[in-house]
Amino acid sequence: MNFVLLTDNLIVNVILFIFYGSVLIQLIYYWGIFSRLAFYNHKNQARQPQPVSVVICAKNEYYNLKENLPLILQQNYHDFEVVVVNDVSDDETYFLLKLLQEEYKNLKIVNFTDNVNFFKGKKFPLSIGIKCAKNDLILLTDADCKPESTEWISQMQENFHSGTEIVLGYGKLKSEGNLLNKLIRFDTLHIAIQYFSMALAGSPYMGVGRNLAYRKSLFYRQKGFISHYKIKSGDDDLFVNAAATSKNTKIMISHQSHTVSDAKKTLANWIIQKRRHLTSGKHYKSSTKLNLGIYSFSQIVFFATFAALVSIDYTFLIVYSLLVLRLISQMIIFKRAMIKLNEKNLLIGIPFFEIFFIIFNPLIVIYNTVSKPDKWK
Repeated sequence: MNFVLLTDNLIVNVILFIFYGSVLIQLIYYWGIFSRLAFYNHKNQARQPQPVSVVICAKNEYYNLKENLPLILQQNYHDFEVVVVNDVSDDETYFLLKLLQEEYKNLKIVNFTDNVNFFKGKKFPLSIGIKCAKNDLILLTDADCKPESTEWISQMQENFHSGTEIVLGYGKLKSEGNLLNKLIRFDTLHIAIQYFSMALAGSPYMGVGRNLAYRKSLFYRQKGFISHYKIKSGDDDLFVNAAATSKNTKIMISHQSHTVSDAKKTLANWIIQKRRHLTSGKHYKSSTKLNLGIYSFSQIVFFATFAALVSIDYTFLIVYSLLVLRLISQMIIFKRAMIKLNEKNLLIGIPFFEIFFIIFNPLIVIYNTVSKPDKWK
């Protein structure tokens, strides 16, 4: 095995050039973009707290609300309300909310008894919940999410200063140790590394509704979800993609600011969820699709060209050296990002998880083109 850059075989040289290019692109993403999250340091600063309205949409979420809603209502914060939109539930959700309202005076119930949502999805009930909120600062989460600490609201509102209108938070998933859980948590981590890092690089493009805050005035200025109202998904990422700028968006990743929820328990349920999430991507801004597309395509090309070089027995020392360099870079960035986001027990499996999603995600996209995902709940 010789340390050579090129051979006397034209086809092999083309493959080598493509391999070198894919490695270069990957290293640019890891050290030029993803390192921004990996080496990010947020300094807490004392600022005047602002009133907050937490908005939650619920459809047949009795058990989740029973477990999680009191933890939100008991937040250590001086001025906040919790608006729960009960979207035509046919379980005991409404009666639970009424009982909780007797104990917590800052709970506001918006109750839909008839299906007036002419578009499938979460956007209509969420819009009504935001409009019913009394405060300008809106903090979103889901019924199946619980805050990691009593300081969740306090932490998420902290960065609303100096023109900030959007704060992206982290919605982590519970660790359960099995392979499916690790795949789902890796996917969540990988996506978070991308959207947090891009926001820090001045190109915010998405957030997740499990933990997302923005100003009500921004919501009105954007005319809510009107530009993508007929798309079932995207109440979080498409809104951020349309409204976020380098100047009005910040991130909050302190461990106290996280929310946590259960990952899907079965592969079938996860695929349903994944299909719904991937429907939004094609509606992103062209610049966003280009950035994400280059990164994803360079991943595919990297592994494909490496496999080709191995199969034709042209694995020079430089090929293995670049493979190791990329792996080390990946491990450093992911390890530091995992520390920032309080994720554990994923590092060793990352190369295998990456290969899985390189195959899995395109298959889901293809599946979505021939069979559209159904409603949000």
